Amino acid sequence: MTSNRKRVLSGMQASGRLHLGNYHGALENWVRLQDGYECFFFVADWHALTTLFTEPGKVREFTREVAIDFLACGLDPDKSCIFVQSDVLEHAELFVLLSMLTPVPWLERVPSYKDKQKELADKDLSSLGFLGYPALQAADIAVYRADFVPVGEDQLPHLELTREIVRRFNHLYGEVLVEPKEIVTPTPVLPGLDGRKMSKSYGNAVYLSDEDEVVRKKFSNAVTDPQRMRRKDPGRPEVCNVYAYHKLYTAPARLLEIDAACRSAGIGCVDCKRELVERFFERFGAIRERRRAIAAAPERLGEILKAGAARAQKAAREGMARVREAMRLGWAP
Repeated sequence: MTSNRKRVLSGMQASGRLHLGNYHGALENWVRLQDGYECFFFVADWHALTTLFTEPGKVREFTREVAIDFLACGLDPDKSCIFVQSDVLEHAELFVLLSMLTPVPWLERVPSYKDKQKELADKDLSSLGFLGYPALQAADIAVYRADFVPVGEDQLPHLELTREIVRRFNHLYGEVLVEPKEIVTPTPVLPGLDGRKMSKSYGNAVYLSDEDEVVRKKFSNAVTDPQRMRRKDPGRPEVCNVYAYHKLYTAPARLLEIDAACRSAGIGCVDCKRELVERFFERFGAIRERRRAIAAAPERLGEILKAGAARAQKAAREGMARVREAMRLGWAP
């Protein structure tokens, strides 16, 4: 990584295995960004504890799985700094300091705060950690003085809160932290298999780590046009979940043929799903093969994450030295 490039930072929660929504919504874009920016990408295990604090064993398992997916999808440790959040304690230190100056109403107004409470109604989300999640997110970014953060449109409120916290810090202590800008990730519409948003908590996702037979079974059970009850009924591709995946994985000419055949009942849902499975394996075959190889070499994975943590620590310590000096922390004669 060269120091004259703008710095990008992003992370992904270790709250479960990564699915196609994570790939198309973030990872695919991260792989492109690492060729033009100084990139820091981390597995957010502390963030995962906001909902899994009673199941720490799962967080450790998911941390490993997410790291494997990072590498399998094309993040290159020679181009990007890849590490685990809890290996760099400066994240927590800056979070404590930012929490001193972040008003509680700012945290309560973040849209995902109430959305998550509804989505995960079976979990205890009354903790200080869950409320303070956006402040920790701000610390993750600010400790590296990141210039840019790749986000989807639904994450823009989180990044705007980060900027507000940074502005307040700089107003109080001087221009120390960098106000990050967004790189909006063009995210295709990718519904879950049941038509709702793809989510780990909904059980409607196809995971990058799913075995081949599991993938086939999931796509075979995907919801299609609810009005197409019989094989001879004409379909509506625009409301079909399976067609939404075809738009990502099927060549344009064939896509037009599927559209026309569906509307004329020239192709049935079963055949359409079978063809989708083949397109999926064509698209993700190399990624899935790399994933199996990385999972079989845990020592190499550990070396990559350890080296990434060392590089991240160096940058984070430089950032925290500026913060401590600005806040006049520490003992001095």
